[in-house]
Amino acid sequence: MKEKRVLDCIFCKIVNREIPAQIVGETALCLAFLDVFPRQPVHILVVPKSHHKNVAELAAADPAALTDLVNLSSKMAEEFTTGDYRLTFNTGANAGQTVFHAHGHVTSRNPKDD
Repeated sequence: MKEKRVLDCIFCKIVNREIPAQIVGETALCLAFLDVFPRQPVHILVVPKSHHKNVAELAAADPAALTDLVNLSSKMAEEFTTGDYRLTFNTGANAGQTVFHAHGHVTSRNPKDD
C-alpha cells in the first residue's frame, strides 16, 4: 500500500526526512520525535507515517497504524519516563490541534534519570 502524504504537512516532511527532527523511535508504520516546544520535561510526538487528519480518521482508515502508534508511545514512555505519563490526542482546532496530521503526545513530568 502506498502511504498517503500531504506536501505542505510538517509531519509528512519529518517522516520523509525533508526537515530535521530529533527522532527517538521508529517502526514500519510510525515515527517518534521530540516536540520542539515541549510542555513537560518529557514531550514526544508519535505520528503515523501515512497522513490522516486526526486520530479518529486514523482509527477508521488504518487501525493497525493506530495500534502501532499506541505501542510505540508506550515504548517511548518506558524508555524516557519513570512510568508515569500521559498519551493524549487533540482532535480539531478548538481542542488544541495545530498540525492536522494525526499524532499522540507522550508527556511526563517525571523523566527517567540516566
